[in-house]
This record gives sequence, structure tokens and C-alpha cells, in this order.
Amino acid sequence: MKNKNISKPSLALNNIQNKELKIAVIGLGYVGLPLAVEFGKHFPTLGFDINQARLQQLQSGHDSTLEVTDAELAGASQLKYTTDIQALSAVQIYIVTVPTPINEHNQPDLTPLFKASETIGKTLKQGDIVIYESTVYPGATEEDCVPVLERTSGLRYNLDFFCGYSPERINPGDKQHRVTTIKKVTAGSTPEVADLVDALYKTIITAGTHKASSIKVAEAAKVIENTQRDVNIALINELALIFNKMGIDTEAVLEAAGTKWNFLPFRPGLVGGHCIGVDPYYLTHKAQAIGYHPEIILAGRRLNDGMGAYVVSQLLKTMMKRGIHIKGAKVLVMGLTFKENCPDLRNTRVVDIVSELKEYSVTVDVYDPWVDSEEAQREYGITPVDAPKQNAYDGIIIAVAHQHFAEMDVQNLRALGKPEHVLYDLKYILTPEEADLRL
Repeated sequence: MKNKNISKPSLALNNIQNKELKIAVIGLGYVGLPLAVEFGKHFPTLGFDINQARLQQLQSGHDSTLEVTDAELAGASQLKYTTDIQALSAVQIYIVTVPTPINEHNQPDLTPLFKASETIGKTLKQGDIVIYESTVYPGATEEDCVPVLERTSGLRYNLDFFCGYSPERINPGDKQHRVTTIKKVTAGSTPEVADLVDALYKTIITAGTHKASSIKVAEAAKVIENTQRDVNIALINELALIFNKMGIDTEAVLEAAGTKWNFLPFRPGLVGGHCIGVDPYYLTHKAQAIGYHPEIILAGRRLNDGMGAYVVSQLLKTMMKRGIHIKGAKVLVMGLTFKENCPDLRNTRVVDIVSELKEYSVTVDVYDPWVDSEEAQREYGITPVDAPKQNAYDGIIIAVAHQHFAEMDVQNLRALGKPEHVLYDLKYILTPEEADLRL
């Protein structure tokens, strides 16, 4: 896709240093909004999103994802919001932060990325730079997105417009590792553009940047970050399955092994969210497209995707051993989000537990004070209860380690169950003696 007669972008380093440019952030979700807020403190910034309700909420000064505080929103004095495509014609740098999900066949769904590229192409001008932050497989920016930009704009890549890639590293709910305090990988379609992209991010990233040698290298670096974590968690999940059969407490084993300086501190559990449970499929898709079957990565995915069913089988077996009838039993699932202390429901694997329990004609109550009930119903057909009932449940599963749950003592948790019940702690918020089951 590279052009031999490479031109130059209209921007120069002094434009960045003197804040003489306008930026548009396309997509104002968990990734885009924090980025737009930081750039909006320094540059005229447009936050573009097709969700009018989302923009109205932000204009009122509140972020429902809780990634940005009301005070931080108010502090971004140069940030404005729009759904008007034509308003984008005033900017020189477009930053794409839309989701990159997978479909029901675990194949990459680049539809949001293509639509964002089409939107940009309608106002793209000579010398503009388009930076992608969305997680993709190596080659997607230049092989899949650039043709959309060229087709829609009528301009030529690396002659009329340029591209960069700087993968997002947002960790939802994490108030310590924020967009500015996480080191940022940057890349550009030419050496000069790479320098410009790197300089641009350095204006807001206090942790510094790492300039990759190419866009493909930066894409690959991003997709393996979460693939590595996925495979490591799969190993620990498999160890938990083995140790459970042997009657050994997995957490005790991991604590003992963790006394060695180079033992990695992974824990077993459900693997969901917008990154770890999704990104590996982007890499395996590309690997298979070039003729390689990635056995370890896919094996890890299969194992992690099966953990919900395993949890239910362990719970039901223990209930049966205690003489609790399964059909018509009532189980409380505590937590629905994909991780603790945030409202993010994307790709949560707690739904696997809920659906598996229902297969056995078990009545399930889901309790999660962090989630929006309408969103849970819309996305998964689950309506969380406002509060769990006392003395009502045959089984209780602590599926998410929200602080609210961790602060409940075991007596209060046990009070939710019937006289004979099973308490399953997936998140190690209880001691081995306090829980009936642990992963």
C-alpha cells in the first residue's frame, strides 16, 4: 500500500508545540472520552459520536461510564461535542476510538471501524492525519481502513493524507492507571508522520511514549498484550481445575508459588471484557488467514470460555451432595459486570453462568449495584434485582469482586441463603473456611 512518491503532511512539529491544530476524536466511549478530555485541555477538540443521547449526557456534564469525573469534563475547556459530520472538516487530525468487537462466530467485526473511516473520508483534506486507536490485527489499518479512506475521500494514502496508530490502553474502572499515566505506543505511516504522532501524544501523556518502527508493529504489540494475559489466565484456570479434583486450594498454591520473585501473579476466573476475551480472536483470525493455525492461543480461548459452565457444574454437584433439589432451586449471582467497581457490561462472562443455570431450570437472581438495569436487559435479557432477599437462596455465587461485596462479612452473605445452601466464592474475597466452594 506504500507509495513511492511520499508527500508531507500539512502539519509540522511547531504546529503541535504551539497548539495550532484541531483534533477530532471519533467515538466517545470508554476509550475516546478520556482521550478527548485530555486533548481538550490543550487543543480545540471535537468529540464526535453518533449517539445523540450520549452527547446530551456529556454536554450536561456527566459521564455514565464513570471513567471521567464531572470536574474533569468541566476542565476540558476546548472540548466540544457534535454529531455533525461536516463539523469535522475543520480538523487536521482524526483519532478513531470506536469498538472492534467479534461476531457470533468469534470473527473480527470491523463494521464500526469501516463506518468511522467512511465518516472521516467525507471531510478528509490534503495533508490530514488519521490515527487509529482501536485494537486490530496487524495490517488492518493500512490494508483494510486506508482503502475505505481513499475510496470515500478520493485522496491518496501517503500522498494526500497520512495515517498513524496508537493503541488504546484504557483499563475501565482503574483510577490509578489513567490515559495520561500509561505509556503510549505510537506509530506513523512515514518517518515524519511517526514523529508528529509521537509529539502529539507527548503533549498529554505524562508517562512517556514508545515510537514503534511501523504501524504493523504497533498493531501487533497491542493485540499480543491481551493475548498474553488470556493465555496466562487459561493456564491458571486449568491448574484450578486440576487442583480442585485433587482437593487442593488453588489460592493457597498460588500464594506459595508467588514467593518466588519471577512467578507471575495471575488468578483463575471468568475472562470477559472488551479486551482479553476478544483481542486474541483478532490475532488468530489473521494467523489463519496467512495459513497458520495458532493452537496455544485458541486452546486458551476455549478453556477460558468454558469456565462459566465449569462453575455451574461445581455448584450443582455440591448442592446435590447436600440434598438440595436442583430443579426449581434459587441461586443468587452477585455481580454482572466484567470486572469489579465499574459499570462495564461488555462481553461479561457472568452471563454464561446465568444461562447455564437456567438450562437446569434454576431460578436466578442477579444483583449488581453498579449496572444500569435497562442496559442489562437490552444487552443480555437480564433484569438485575434491586436488592437480594434474605433467607431465599439455595446457592450464592460471588462472581464479581465489587468493593460493596468485599466489605460484606460472611454472616451477612450467609443470611441471604436458606438454612441449607452453598456459597461459592469465585473472587477470593472470603477465606477458604468461610466459603463452601472456591475456584
